[in-house]
Amino acid sequence: MNHQIVTATRGKGLYEITAEVEAAVARSGVDQGLCTIMIQHTSASLTIQENADPSARRDLQDWLERHVPENDPHFTHTSEGPDDMPSHIRAALTSTTLGVPIVDGRLALGTWQGIYVWEHRRRGSRRRCVIHVGS
Repeated sequence: MNHQIVTATRGKGLYEITAEVEAAVARSGVDQGLCTIMIQHTSASLTIQENADPSARRDLQDWLERHVPENDPHFTHTSEGPDDMPSHIRAALTSTTLGVPIVDGRLALGTWQGIYVWEHRRRGSRRRCVIHVGS
């Protein structure tokens, strides 16, 4: 069973989508299986991260900013702005697809885990994710 969700982002950062993915799993009626989530973009990604302390997400964002900076003079793909090529690299270094087991009709996430869209562009966007739930 396939579902689609759209997440409105306001710029760089992690946006939790756990509740929307859980709702798709619940609607599917699958008791044991796999939930696959794919983001349909090349300048944003998906991650499973701590959902309790926001400082962990800020530290991740800051680390990625330091290691894949904007305005690298070696970038040739610059027509969409100085944050575009770094966004593609950040998406390549993280994940565009996640798989989460379904156990007893629920996502088998750990206590402090949440599913996030990781926006890598400075400007906000509407990010589409396809969710496939199968047994």
